[in-house]
Amino acid sequence: MPGMGLTGVGLAGLILSYAGIAHTFIDGMHALTGLTMFVGLIFTAAGILDGGVSTSNRAKITTLVIVGISIGFGLYALGTMNSSDYTFSLILVILAIALPSAGVAWIAMKKPGSIKPIGLVLGLAVASGLVIWITAGSMNESEAELAEELIDEESMEDVPAGPIFAIEILKDSAQEGNPDYDPDRAVVTQGHTVVWTNVDVAPHTVTSASDYGETFDSSLISEGETYSLDTTNLEIGEYEYLCIVHPWMIATLVIEAPKEATKIIIPEGAAIPEDGRIYYNPETINIPAGTPIEWVNEDDAMHTATSGSPANGADGIFDSQILNLGDTYQFTFTEAGNFDYYCILHPWMIGTVNVE
Repeated sequence: MPGMGLTGVGLAGLILSYAGIAHTFIDGMHALTGLTMFVGLIFTAAGILDGGVSTSNRAKITTLVIVGISIGFGLYALGTMNSSDYTFSLILVILAIALPSAGVAWIAMKKPGSIKPIGLVLGLAVASGLVIWITAGSMNESEAELAEELIDEESMEDVPAGPIFAIEILKDSAQEGNPDYDPDRAVVTQGHTVVWTNVDVAPHTVTSASDYGETFDSSLISEGETYSLDTTNLEIGEYEYLCIVHPWMIATLVIEAPKEATKIIIPEGAAIPEDGRIYYNPETINIPAGTPIEWVNEDDAMHTATSGSPANGADGIFDSQILNLGDTYQFTFTEAGNFDYYCILHPWMIGTVNVE
């Protein structure tokens, strides 16, 4: 059959192209050899319909060669070039169609009278499979949507509600007399999130002492794990807490009223470098720990308040991003230290926050 020869030539060309062996006019070769292969398949199908399947040795050898090349190249591509999650599903679908089709064709050729009942059975099987597939797919889709919602809710729960105040459960704190929680007395502004981190090998808890965990209770915190407490709904006052596993480990959490933010103004004209010009007002400010700072841009130009220095770049402690005219940015300094900052758009603009 001429169709089998065309199919073999086209398939060989496709293999040469996709394997990267032939690099000249590769896109054109793809198109030409692909067209040749499909034309060959059409001729092959027309010949089979017209005169039946050829039983000559030449046809058999050509068929074996084409099938062998196709399977070999397909397995190679499947093992080395496949990146799809649906390849095996597609293979199963093709086999589910091809195998019954081949069986029906063989039965129709050998026993023509039994083709109708077999076709009826296969039709019912296909219909049942489609119903099950559609039903199971809709159920899986609903389960997937529910899972995504639960994951989103859990992710939202893990996001701290406010600025973080860090407390460590110290190494070897399980031994009585050793330092345990650091700091032992934590003064936290209401609305901040307190995060305890266990760096000890022993498990510990963070449990409110006066009501045996009614106010807050971490349960067991293993090594490397953390416990977060949102203080937004806690009343102003002192809360003594302990580790129920090692009751000699006692510390105090003090919740104080939120402090009013101290403002730093970015004045009009700050984008223009001039001697004596004030870029952040005040350029240096001294505050106690726990005080929020609010930057207010009163300039027509865009600015930032970014921790770090023009020479060394941003250090990641805080960053306002772009502040347009009238925009504000607030950051609470919970730890003592000297914090330099600058405008990444106008690096001559620098300021300092000293936290005591």
